[in-house]
Amino acid sequence: MVLDLDGTLVDTVPDLAAALNRLMTSRGLAPFDHAQTASMVGDGVARLVQKAFAARDAQPDATAIADFSGDYGRHAAVESKLYPGVRPTLERMVKDGWLLSVCTNKPEAAARSLLSAVGLLDMMAAVGGGDSFPVRKPDPAHLLATLAACGGDPARAVMAGDHANDVVASHGAGLPCIYAAWGYGTPDMASGSAAVAHTIEEMAAAAERLVGA
Repeated sequence: MVLDLDGTLVDTVPDLAAALNRLMTSRGLAPFDHAQTASMVGDGVARLVQKAFAARDAQPDATAIADFSGDYGRHAAVESKLYPGVRPTLERMVKDGWLLSVCTNKPEAAARSLLSAVGLLDMMAAVGGGDSFPVRKPDPAHLLATLAACGGDPARAVMAGDHANDVVASHGAGLPCIYAAWGYGTPDMASGSAAVAHTIEEMAAAAERLVGA
């Protein structure tokens, strides 16, 4: 099973918002609340910074993306927390024979650091970050490359995520997608998914129905 990270396994908006607002403040721009930050998450660090500046009718300066990346990388797990039930559910899936991996548009180093901090890294057979391959979600090649890295079989795999990028990538890769309705996406992003889950436990049950372990 391939899993998205932000908004699916971990609520990362508190730390993303904190780093983004430090960047905005340093440039003399107004900060964002958590809901506003969540609406911009999902396309990777560069796009988050670009969207934030655009929302303030500004353009990122030459070091804005690097400054944000460095700051967030140092503070990625200060307030970020696992969603309820994530750890026991994934532990049960691994025990039942599931091979798990993460496919995220977050840079791989930041993703691994966060997964380690919340105690999930050891459960992941692979981590495909936004800079791990030449492409990233919604390109299906990102999903397929992550799946290959963990030794998974596309014919017996499923994706779970909270963003339209996850649904689009899954379709392109020929995998069913379970939409994580508890995350940062909007209801319309679930269109085309094979199932909609409202809790991590529902996600695991849907995965079992779709492909089995």
